[in-house]
Amino acid sequence: MSEERPVDLTGREPAEATDLGVTTGFLARSLGVSPTTLRSWDRRYGLGPAVRADGRQRRWSPQDVAMVRDMCRLTATGVPPAEAARAALDRARGRTADAPAVRSGDGASRSPSALPMDVARQECRGLARAAVRLDAAAVQEQLTAVVRAHGLVAAWEEVMAPTLRAAGRKWESSGDRYVEVEHLLSWHMSTVLRHVYVASAASPPRQDASPVLLACLPDEQHTLPMEALNAALAEAGVPTLMLGGAVPVEAVDGAVRRVGPAAVALWTQSRSTANLPLARHLAATRWGIRGARRQSPVLLCGPGWGRTPPEGLLRPSGLRDAVRMLVSLDASIRP
Repeated sequence: MSEERPVDLTGREPAEATDLGVTTGFLARSLGVSPTTLRSWDRRYGLGPAVRADGRQRRWSPQDVAMVRDMCRLTATGVPPAEAARAALDRARGRTADAPAVRSGDGASRSPSALPMDVARQECRGLARAAVRLDAAAVQEQLTAVVRAHGLVAAWEEVMAPTLRAAGRKWESSGDRYVEVEHLLSWHMSTVLRHVYVASAASPPRQDASPVLLACLPDEQHTLPMEALNAALAEAGVPTLMLGGAVPVEAVDGAVRRVGPAAVALWTQSRSTANLPLARHLAATRWGIRGARRQSPVLLCGPGWGRTPPEGLLRPSGLRDAVRMLVSLDASIRP
């Protein structure tokens, strides 16, 4: 009797798996594509199971699954299907080939599990497909590549945030399904953003500047936009003090008085967590030695604040605008 274990795509022993491999339906669900797509790839490009049980039923071996995963990764980055199939087959047969060129358009088929993308950037669609497949390696690789290619601000505004919003819409419209996709995206985005911050803040900190204080309001758990701002400011050489999510009122107030920040950025995702009295209080707080007391400008970041800022408070339109404001403030207070 064979000692070979069935294909394990989920971290647990699936009911559909046997010693002969997995079914087309199970493989399609695991990869986030439709069974029709797998059959089409088999018919058009020869990307099918090497062995068919009883001459009829399709069963995908571990080698077959690896080949189709390669196909998914390549098409997710914009490689034309025919070229991606040739590369996947070459790798499966032990041959190496140059990486196929990425195309600019998006002609790939959409599966019922695809995220509802309202943007045309190929990077968004490739990232969304990788996330739906729960392909962590591809998600991490694509996020790193887009930051390297376009810079952090553009990567956040044009790729990361739109893809994350699409995941949220999919979750809300599907009865809490696909929450794992949103969690996967969030975790890897946070990893990339913190890597940028650590790499940018590695040099000795400036001794002539107070940091920009970044905090999410009490009960606000959406920290990724603040992590993006934290990383972007580090890239620009602006020192920061990141307090993270759901910071109590007393903690924000105490940090302002102790640190005397160059500015305060407050994030809220929804009106339910917005706290305008706190923002006004922080903007009016004076700190420093007697006779030379100062106040910290306060930026209202996030959609929860509404469109029109109250008098005396700053309201950036997005990450790029917030970075511009804070870099300008940092330059104006340097000795």
